[in-house]
Amino acid sequence: MQLDTQLISLVLSIIGIMVATLAFINSRSRNNFQPSQPTFETTPLRLQAYERLVLLAERISLPQLINRLYQPNYSALEMKQILIENIRQEFEYNSTQQLYVSPIAWDAVKNLKEQEILFINQLFSSLPSHETASVFTRKILETEMARPEGPLFEIVTQTLNREAKKLMST
Repeated sequence: MQLDTQLISLVLSIIGIMVATLAFINSRSRNNFQPSQPTFETTPLRLQAYERLVLLAERISLPQLINRLYQPNYSALEMKQILIENIRQEFEYNSTQQLYVSPIAWDAVKNLKEQEILFINQLFSSLPSHETASVFTRKILETEMARPEGPLFEIVTQTLNREAKKLMST
């Protein structure tokens, strides 16, 4: 009788191990399943992300920022703070777009943000203390337009357009 109990225990154990092994193999094969066709088309989302980043590049361009935010009664320090804060806010608001664009495109936008802030800080530090926003913004616009390669936001916009066109041609 004890032999029958041991034999039944052994058989049940073997069956249990086999069931567990089959369940494990079955779950692994389901997790590794890759559909041959994508189940969700991401191209429209990616194109929208490029659109938003082009808009971002234009919104944080220094001429646009100054046009939108300039107040004649501001000091240069107040104007500097407002410009930098707006650049950061616009960038943060659009930061999720990096999920849908190429690393080249995202790096271009990130570099634009950093270069614009650096440019503002450098120009501000070259001014005498207590300068007006009028003098500061005029200096920004003159320097920006005198760049031999053109305004930085235009270069970034061209990069984004090129990347979006690549996406549309695939």
